[in-house]
Amino acid sequence: MQALINNVTRSFSTIFGYAPTHFIQAPGRVNLIGEHTDYNDGFVLPCAINYQMVVAAAKRDDNTIRVIAVDYQNDVDEFSLDNTIEFLPNKMWANYVRGVIHFLQKDNYSFHGMDIAISGNVPQGAGLSSSAALEVAIGQTLKTLYQLPISQKEIALNGQKAENQFVGCNCGIMDQLISACGEENHALLIDCRSLETSAVTMPENMIVMIINTNKKRGLVDSEYNTRRQQCEEAARILNVTALRDATLEDLVAKKALMSEVVYRRARHVITENGRTLDAAEALRHGDLTTLSQLMMQSHHSMRDDFEITVKEVDSLVEIVKSVIGDRGGVRMTGGGFGGCVVALVTPDLVDKVVDSVKAQYEAKTGLKETIYVCSASQGAGYSEAK
Repeated sequence: MQALINNVTRSFSTIFGYAPTHFIQAPGRVNLIGEHTDYNDGFVLPCAINYQMVVAAAKRDDNTIRVIAVDYQNDVDEFSLDNTIEFLPNKMWANYVRGVIHFLQKDNYSFHGMDIAISGNVPQGAGLSSSAALEVAIGQTLKTLYQLPISQKEIALNGQKAENQFVGCNCGIMDQLISACGEENHALLIDCRSLETSAVTMPENMIVMIINTNKKRGLVDSEYNTRRQQCEEAARILNVTALRDATLEDLVAKKALMSEVVYRRARHVITENGRTLDAAEALRHGDLTTLSQLMMQSHHSMRDDFEITVKEVDSLVEIVKSVIGDRGGVRMTGGGFGGCVVALVTPDLVDKVVDSVKAQYEAKTGLKETIYVCSASQGAGYSEAK
């Protein structure tokens, strides 16, 4: 993180001509288990990772907001809190910042202007929530500079609102919530209906490996919408508010009333909710054998019932599984049709996994993977400039 702090300090001081007073960080995340359960009011188990968005900041006496995007050649956005905050079609990065500030204003939080410089190392396009990290970082910055009476959960909800309604991109609440509320060496069990969270201790020294297949994700939006409709149809047939409220027995009893595809989609969500709760327990007790089985069942369910994996993802999971056996877990993570695989492993297995993946993945798929070795990290926070 020090490199990011140096980056933002340099740009801030050069362009604004004085030094920042505060540094704020908000992390990216990976979901360990609980896939496509969020919009079914279910459970997810993400952890924050040690890749983050960092902001250098200082208050202003007036109502001007000045923003430097260090990673976009120090591109600058400037606007006033006295005017309606507009969407900028030609400067997409700025809309995440503008959206967060717009909704904080709408919710009647009182603050003046600020100068900020932003830089991050959350890989973009890998499904590790660089956008949520940015939204949470901006909310955290205003909370820090102006002592806003806003909770971490409200910062997350505000970020989600900005992404859904200002940027115009549909997302659940998981990404912002884990970025705002994550704890070091813990995963966070999130109830997507009540938004209640509970920190789950990770076994000591547990390494979170994220391996990007670098398979370009096609069809994501259309397939996502189809899956969502199928889940809603199943809930309607089962006469429940959401699939979270159904049991496997309920589903089997009404199998004849739904198509085979809808049945399988619902079976994934219902069993995945159970697996997520069981995985939280297994993590708490350091039971890697059970965790290993649950993550593999989750992957098979996504492959066979929800049908969102692709051969590159399945191949990568098999390569990792052959190395770690039941001494850790591995599965696809994220929306599907490409993207990343997550593995929870002990430190002694990391090099073996890396070597095995490097030796086999490209030979099997023609694609070169990208490997991130992470640890479960602290959620959003700040420090004062020395």
